[in-house]
Amino acid sequence: MILETRHLETIRAIAETGSLTRAAKRRNLTLSAVSHQLKELETLLGTPLFDRQKPLAPTRAGARLLACAESVLPLISAAEADVARLARDRSARLYLALECHSCFEWILPALETLRAAWPDLDVDLRLGPRFEPIPALLSGEVDAVLGTDRVEHEGVHYDGVFRYEIVLVVARSHRLAQREFVLPSDLASEPFVTYPVEPERLDVVTRFLRPQGVEPMRVRTAELTPILLQLVQSGRGIAALPRWAVEDSPALQELALVSLGKEGLHSELFLAVRKPDRAEPHIAAFLEVARRTSVELLAGIQASE
Repeated sequence: MILETRHLETIRAIAETGSLTRAAKRRNLTLSAVSHQLKELETLLGTPLFDRQKPLAPTRAGARLLACAESVLPLISAAEADVARLARDRSARLYLALECHSCFEWILPALETLRAAWPDLDVDLRLGPRFEPIPALLSGEVDAVLGTDRVEHEGVHYDGVFRYEIVLVVARSHRLAQREFVLPSDLASEPFVTYPVEPERLDVVTRFLRPQGVEPMRVRTAELTPILLQLVQSGRGIAALPRWAVEDSPALQELALVSLGKEGLHSELFLAVRKPDRAEPHIAAFLEVARRTSVELLAGIQASE
């Protein structure tokens, strides 16, 4: 193909100005560059495109190319503008994977605050027991992951949101209810009620029980914290939950909270994003809103630095 957009832009500039000098100025090129480009094109096409009179006027061949330029160049400009708009729209998107089941209630007010400041931001929330968040983040399916698992990957950046304690939750009638703290061996024969995730994603399993050779008994799962607490309250199992997720619950009067180990079991909630996106304004805005909202609404947490 001989014709390029630069040829069409030059032909249009010459036809509209009637002068190589003025066309060069409009195209922000030197006079010799415009003259060489026109001669090169006429040589390749085998016909003159402009009569060399003043002002320069298109020949029949030149007029045909001018019509092409007037038709094609606006389409290219519109396409470029559309692509730029789509790129801006994509950057102003926050598809959030919520790996933290107990975060669901406070994250909604945080997202509402974010929407008020970013009314054009496309926000979506994804939660599911079989959802693999980090692969989805790296593939672009989601833009951020809120959770406690920190899977080191060269393409992922983590920011802390807040730190908190995980406690054992039992019914007040349970044999462990009066204990100040429990050891892994105390839980070896206890049935657990958990969120519907693999044991490898539970801190109480990976950081408390298994290092001491204790494998949890799992008998029931529940996606929502209030239902999980009802199961514990009715004596169907014990649970390990963030202290902040339980202390404000109406069911607390029927439950007891016991530390996991003498020093307690502590964890941190992270926001994971792709490294190139960490400086995006809407990502930074969400992180700030998440930190502020969680501290305002949750008891017993510490904001991450």
